Amino acid sequence: MPDTDFTVLDEFNFYSTLADASGASLVLFTTPECGACRVYRRALHETRAQGAGFRVFVVDAGNSLALTREYEVFHLPALFLFRDGHFHARVDAAPVPRELCRAVDERLGHPAEEAP
Repeated sequence: MPDTDFTVLDEFNFYSTLADASGASLVLFTTPECGACRVYRRALHETRAQGAGFRVFVVDAGNSLALTREYEVFHLPALFLFRDGHFHARVDAAPVPRELCRAVDERLGHPAEEAP
């Protein structure tokens, strides 16, 4: 499934797009050649189709090196949760819709972490 099914973010639209996104947003750092990233994209498509309570955005880590460095992304895929346009937490979850939703809900139940 192509990334174009999700809103693609880069250095030029990352903060402005997230600032306009109310509620929870999940940002996936990925690259086209990353096999594990494709698994997460499929799981996020399923999650969205099931009516998850968060939006999904994608950053091509290879094309957006400044964001990749800023968010200290050393391994792909990497998931970050934003709430009302502000960084909330890094998310670690299995690429299964139920687990992704559970992880997001759990993180939203805790105070925001300091942004990387």
